[in-house]
Amino acid sequence: MANSPLCNHIEAITRLKHPQEYVCEECIKTGDTWLHLRTCQTCGATLCCDSSPNMHMTKHYHATQHPVVISAEPGERWLYCYADDAFAEY
Repeated sequence: MANSPLCNHIEAITRLKHPQEYVCEECIKTGDTWLHLRTCQTCGATLCCDSSPNMHMTKHYHATQHPVVISAEPGERWLYCYADDAFAEY
């Protein structure tokens, strides 16, 4: 991982969880759309970002306290920790 110093949550990630499908698991239930996707590194849920109308990943963090997500966007290689507001590229 490139940026330093990293938070403990990001440093604890030893294997990245990538999306199983390129969809927001919550938006597809209601037929909504999304802009960008993130994948939770605790449970593997793939949900939409804060630029999307429903902001499902941030809601997921507040409901579960799962701190670290990766971008699920093709070509993007970064992690973000909600708890520490920390960012790292990989």
